[in-house]
Amino acid sequence: MTGKPAGAGLLVSAFLFTLLLAGCESNTYVEPPPPGVTVALPLIEDITDYLEFTGTLVASEKAEARARVSGILQSMHFVPGTMVNEGDLLFVIDPAEYEADLQAARAELAGAKSSYDRARIEYGRAQTLFKKKAGAESDVVKWRVEKELASADILRAEAKVARAELNLGYTRVTAPLSGRVGRNLVDIGNLVGEGEATVLTEVTLYDPIYAYFNLNERDLLRVMKIYREAVKASGVDPDQASGREIDLPLFLGLADEEGFPHEGVFDFSESGVDPETGTLQLRGSFENPGTVPALLPGLFTRIRMPLGDRPDMPLVSERAIGNDQGGTYLLVVNSKDMVERRTVKTGQRKDGLIVIEEGLRKDDRVIVKGIQRARPGRKVTPQAVEMASLTASALKQAAEQAKRDAQAKRSEPEKAGTE
Repeated sequence: MTGKPAGAGLLVSAFLFTLLLAGCESNTYVEPPPPGVTVALPLIEDITDYLEFTGTLVASEKAEARARVSGILQSMHFVPGTMVNEGDLLFVIDPAEYEADLQAARAELAGAKSSYDRARIEYGRAQTLFKKKAGAESDVVKWRVEKELASADILRAEAKVARAELNLGYTRVTAPLSGRVGRNLVDIGNLVGEGEATVLTEVTLYDPIYAYFNLNERDLLRVMKIYREAVKASGVDPDQASGREIDLPLFLGLADEEGFPHEGVFDFSESGVDPETGTLQLRGSFENPGTVPALLPGLFTRIRMPLGDRPDMPLVSERAIGNDQGGTYLLVVNSKDMVERRTVKTGQRKDGLIVIEEGLRKDDRVIVKGIQRARPGRKVTPQAVEMASLTASALKQAAEQAKRDAQAKRSEPEKAGTE
């Protein structure tokens, strides 16, 4: 019987054992490395508290130029859409009829004066004759009455002259105030002022311009408290204040503008809160110079009212803010690179960052990128950046620079090909 060598059996056994070990090693679980996240320390800045509103712009003054006498519209003396001064001539209504009325009134006045002169002379003569007993007392009485009637006729005739002069003056329609004149609402040659004072055009004063907005009851009480404290700090008894001791600044921005570039002041408030809406209407006044001003009546605006300053407040990127049923939170990385959840109270926004009112320390490393990969209680691999680089203005500047770099890179092959 032929047998296999003993050494061959040992080799086979060793080979099988090696395969078994290899199979065991391939099934061993290897824990993946901690996920990478980007962290940043809060940006610490002095913060001004604001209230923000939506408002509507209204012209500070607006007046209609009307035809106050009837007649044919004879001429127009302005360019629509331009600036005019108070008293500038805008329209002329045919004055012929009113010039004739004035001449008739003046003639009537002259006749009344002549009658008065005759009655005065006759009255004096009758008095003289009566004193000499050469005339009757009835003549004295008669001419005294005639003199008084003639005096009344003069007053009546003077009133007619004044009315005729007034009506003649109304044929020249002038600007009721200084401002921007609108288009002519009636064309030349039309009858105006017949039965009603026809509106011919409008003049609007844009500088200053008003912005109206509403303040709710809760914010109103807050503003009133701040105002009283400011008045008291100025040395005036708040209970004796007239309401004009302190200028409350306001800032305004249009829909297509960044921020609030227009500065004004609080100007007026209604006398009480509207019980139906629970709000108080306020008004701000803003400078608005120029022939074509930046602010036009009827536009909706964003209005910001500063309330006070708070030093050393932490701000974080709005991308870092999370919300769930437990509330608003941030994920931070502790000294052992473990993720922790922090419930926070947020405040106003500033340049893409959000003020953290409560729940965050100044030395907390906040996860600003990779939040979806981070889990509280798990370890991560943090990479630090500056929170200032995550502001809206910094991100915009970085995007513009990247665009310029890409354009320059694309132009390099074209330039090389040309050479």
